[in-house]
Amino acid sequence: MTEPDETREPAALPADPTEGAHARAASVDTVEAVVRAQLSKALGGRRGMLEAAAPTLLFTIMFLTTKELRLALGVSVAAAVVLLVVRLVQRSTVQFVVNAMVGIGIGWLFVSMSARNGGDANDQALAYFLPGIIYNAGYTVVLSLTCLARWPLVGFMVGSVTGDPTAWHKDRQVVKLCTQLTWLLVLPCLLRVVVQAPLWLGGHSGTVDPSTAVAVLGVLKVVMGWPLQLTALAGMVWLLSRDRTPVVA
Repeated sequence: MTEPDETREPAALPADPTEGAHARAASVDTVEAVVRAQLSKALGGRRGMLEAAAPTLLFTIMFLTTKELRLALGVSVAAAVVLLVVRLVQRSTVQFVVNAMVGIGIGWLFVSMSARNGGDANDQALAYFLPGIIYNAGYTVVLSLTCLARWPLVGFMVGSVTGDPTAWHKDRQVVKLCTQLTWLLVLPCLLRVVVQAPLWLGGHSGTVDPSTAVAVLGVLKVVMGWPLQLTALAGMVWLLSRDRTPVVA
């Protein structure tokens, strides 16, 4: 049996346990660089946008052409499953497909609730779009509150990189920048609610033809989805290109 080597030097240990975290933070020295890196992870590129939009678009087209709600839901689910299988075969991230499937599942739940309450096919189709309106309203309120409280959500993106989730709040310039960026994230959600909620209410109450409301909501859900989000992100990129705010580590 080989004797252990008593002369071997022990592996060097960092004097500071957080040294690794600080080293990672040091590689990103500005708030702008941190946010750009985090946003690039959040976007799925053209493919991610297609995966998010395709199920809703198919649902709308199928319902308007056939008036068969179950068929429309089935086709949208089938499309999402196919996209998921392709992702799995390619061993790439399934995040955006899963997000779409969760949205379909919640929409299906609302459709089922409408059916149990005696809603007709148009009422049930309108119910499919209600969760998105509620989600955007909630997102608007929560993000707005973080800005008004001067703890903007984007600031915690900075904190996730520096290793200290709240150190960024000590710097007024960082808080100001993160607040502006968070308001830009709020804007698309607010616009969706302002435009889509009256249309949904009109279709539900009968002041707007329900089939027309479903058709327009389907188009708006796609048009006001990634395109609107990308417009807001373009504003964020412009804002991020103006300054170099040091990260507070």
